[in-house]
Amino acid sequence: MNIDKLMRIDLNLLVVLQVLLEEESVTRAAVRLNLSQSALSKSLNRLRISLQDPLFSRTAHGLKPTAHALQLQQKLPSLLQNLYQLTQAPRFDPSSSDRHFSISMLESAYATLLPYFIGPLLKQASHVHLDILSWMENSMQSLQQGKVDFGITGIDFYDDPRLKTEILPDGIAHTILFHDQQTCLVNENHPVLESIKKGHWDIDSYLQYNHIQVSCEGNKWWAIDYFLEKQGKQRNIISTLPDFYGGASVCAHSDLIFTLPSSFVPHAQKLYPLKQIPLPFSFSEMAYVLLWHQRNSDEPGHKWIREMICNSVANAIDK
Repeated sequence: MNIDKLMRIDLNLLVVLQVLLEEESVTRAAVRLNLSQSALSKSLNRLRISLQDPLFSRTAHGLKPTAHALQLQQKLPSLLQNLYQLTQAPRFDPSSSDRHFSISMLESAYATLLPYFIGPLLKQASHVHLDILSWMENSMQSLQQGKVDFGITGIDFYDDPRLKTEILPDGIAHTILFHDQQTCLVNENHPVLESIKKGHWDIDSYLQYNHIQVSCEGNKWWAIDYFLEKQGKQRNIISTLPDFYGGASVCAHSDLIFTLPSSFVPHAQKLYPLKQIPLPFSFSEMAYVLLWHQRNSDEPGHKWIREMICNSVANAIDK
């Protein structure tokens, strides 16, 4: 793009050219533009100099466009419309927009949160395109770089500097969608169920069994593992999986204990005959959060998507 040449062009002249092409008459064009014929003729001369083409020839029936003017006539309407849009205050009409948005989501949030907002969102914005991506180790960086519009992930409220879950990178804004807590799943014939009936269910009982772990962002340890470590204790994790559905499947076909957010339990129990048992010790809450970059906080399209997600989730959880 040659900025120097663009600076020498009076964009008002393009409006004059468009009207002249429509009217093919200096007189009629001058009336529409509320200019004198003399002023319009001067503008036409400036256009001829700038575009290095005569643009029109005079005939008994008015102005006849040159071949170059006819080429410009093909491009001018859309160009002027785009220029007009640039001068308007930012807005977003969900019913007509065909914009693309991307959301990077923690795997457990697909089943837990996506059903809450995807239907209402696409019902009001049926032409909008949504790309749903997996939440990965580099997803936060993608938000910062503008490669992804939104993120939905989990944060723990357990205080350990190694987690860094409550310290968001510069420029990243967030809102909490809902709070959750950890619970456990076991298969319906797990020996721990009999122990619980007898009142034998505490942290030592929990640790005597083997465990399943879902790896999030490449981390094999969760906040609960750092909590146990501070007490000189550790779970015996013998199976690590990349997703919660895989964890539910292994849990259903083994005697491994699956510790997970309670919101995912109904989805796992729809697929497998699993029993929910409480975590046998007090542990801090977690939350699912919606993330975005602060540069988009006031952008109408981003703001509408955020409000739709937050309102839809809130309405579904309150029912």
